[in-house]
Amino acid sequence: MRRMSAALALAIAVGGLGASAAAAQAAAPQGPPFPYADCLKATAKKGESPAHAKWHCDQLVKKGWVKPPNR
Repeated sequence: MRRMSAALALAIAVGGLGASAAAAQAAAPQGPPFPYADCLKATAKKGESPAHAKWHCDQLVKKGWVKPPNR
C-alpha cells in the first residue's frame, strides 16, 4: 500500500512540474531567431558601419540567432 501511495505522489508531482514548465514556456517572449532587418537596425543603433553590421548579422545567422535575409 505504501508503494502505491508513493508512486501516486511521485506521478502527481512530476505531472505538476511538467504543466508549470509548459505554462512558463508559453508565456515567454519570442526568442531567437530574430529577423535580419532587426539585427541591422540594432547594429546601426550601436554605431557599427554598414559593412561591419552586415558581417556581424551574418555571423549571428550562422549561430542561429538571426533568420537569414529574404533575397
